[in-house]
Amino acid sequence: MSASQPPIFEATIRFDRLPSAGRELDVAPDAEALVAIADILKVTAVSSFRAKLTAVKLRGGIRVQGRLNAQIVQPSVVTFEPVIQDIDEPVDRLFVQGSDRPHNPTLGAEIFVDLEDEDFPDHVEGNEVDLSALLMETLALAIDPYPRLADESLAALGIESADKDDGPFSGLKAFKTRTDTDET
Repeated sequence: MSASQPPIFEATIRFDRLPSAGRELDVAPDAEALVAIADILKVTAVSSFRAKLTAVKLRGGIRVQGRLNAQIVQPSVVTFEPVIQDIDEPVDRLFVQGSDRPHNPTLGAEIFVDLEDEDFPDHVEGNEVDLSALLMETLALAIDPYPRLADESLAALGIESADKDDGPFSGLKAFKTRTDTDET
């Protein structure tokens, strides 16, 4: 999803319109959007997608917390049968507004970066935060890259792995074994 493309589903928050008590968001894309999400993520189908989020003001920015629940279908890497994956992922991100003026550090200025911090805040330009990209990223990272059914294996298909080691160091292994037996 590029910056010039409109979001697949609506999930935006404005910095200037967020109440001090925060705002609840319930994101549930329609059927057409689910098809578009499946196409972008290169899975067979996205059966369900729902995010319940809470956005509150924090440290001059907006903190978004909640859960993403989804169900996707993709082919097994063993038999190509459909595999259903239920996804239940936490969402926790801090957004801060980017500065309108360019930052020109003075000579000798130091910048402190805490490398132990789990997650740096996201800087956004303008007055609006689009949470659809955050939700798409969360879903994409939760997808199993090698899905298979519980009882699937190569042995179940009748494909036996050879006991013979055909790796590049198999000759060295034979040499080492022969040397060990020669010493005794």
